Amino acid sequence: MGALYKITMSEPMTIQHPREWMAIRPEGLYCEAGDFYVDPVRPVARAVITHGHADHARSGHGTVYATPATLEIMWVRYGAECCENRVPLEYGEKHQIGDVTLWFAPAGHILGSAQAVLEYGQARIVISGDYKRTPDPTCEPFRPVPCDVFVTEATFGLPVFTHPPIEHELKKLLDSLALFPDRCHLVGCYALGKCQRLIMGLRQLGYDKPIYLHGALMKLCTLYAQLGVELGELIPVSEVDKKALSGQIVLAPPSALADRWSRNLPNVMTSVASGWMNIRARAKQKLVELPLIISDHCDWKELLQTVEDVGAPEIWVTHGREEALVYELRRLGYSAQALTLLGYEEEED
Repeated sequence: MGALYKITMSEPMTIQHPREWMAIRPEGLYCEAGDFYVDPVRPVARAVITHGHADHARSGHGTVYATPATLEIMWVRYGAECCENRVPLEYGEKHQIGDVTLWFAPAGHILGSAQAVLEYGQARIVISGDYKRTPDPTCEPFRPVPCDVFVTEATFGLPVFTHPPIEHELKKLLDSLALFPDRCHLVGCYALGKCQRLIMGLRQLGYDKPIYLHGALMKLCTLYAQLGVELGELIPVSEVDKKALSGQIVLAPPSALADRWSRNLPNVMTSVASGWMNIRARAKQKLVELPLIISDHCDWKELLQTVEDVGAPEIWVTHGREEALVYELRRLGYSAQALTLLGYEEEED
């Protein structure tokens, strides 16, 4: 099957430039030189997966190349349906696929998250996947990799987005708990990455009491602990008398905050941990009493800083607010364009 369209720019192409051997197909971003896809949105024969979130790591592939932790996450989520063959690659470990050398660099997004580094014909393209620059004890920190082309996400690619330190936001949660000791503090958070980061952040602030979890969060927390991320005492809500949850912290998927499950909890203080809580209207619309601005993505300044750090003259922008970031990068002198990749969903970040 031919490419849906080639990645084109107005300036002259250089020999073996990634524009010559990368293309957009219905399945996603395709490397022609190695005959594989990066984070494809449909099942393919060979897939390079940057991290375990469902909009990047789908099931049904033939061979999957990913970090060991990402492969474990995919196995927990999909079982034998995740893929036919798994090829684990540690950070920095090089692997040849056709004429392309593949290796992974840490992305700092969640456990096992990686930037896919593709080298071919003396050119290097780095596909960031999702990433963040703020410290996170649950995963390896982002490492800038010099390259010819950098593919960046733009989930929070607008100047309005500024993410405060996680300690500041979690202190708001603990202060509220002290001020309202009779209320169950129910925090909506994404099951993979955000949940575990919140738990570790609370532990680092000295909160050593049990943390109660919606059943949908338990499996991945167990996996994190098995992979060396110690989260302390976690108790499923289903195992306790709901009245005992007054004055306790309960974590649940955002979708559970408005369903029958949450109505069984006592005197709930509703909270959501997300970069989207930067937008007050969004928090108000979702009836969030205690918005916590905690994101596993870069904010506007961090996106621009990362582009500067990697030193790539050409930037491809995807997965988010592409137009604003492309405009700003061009204003700063970069060659930038938006890549429209269908099938990537907005996370409950």
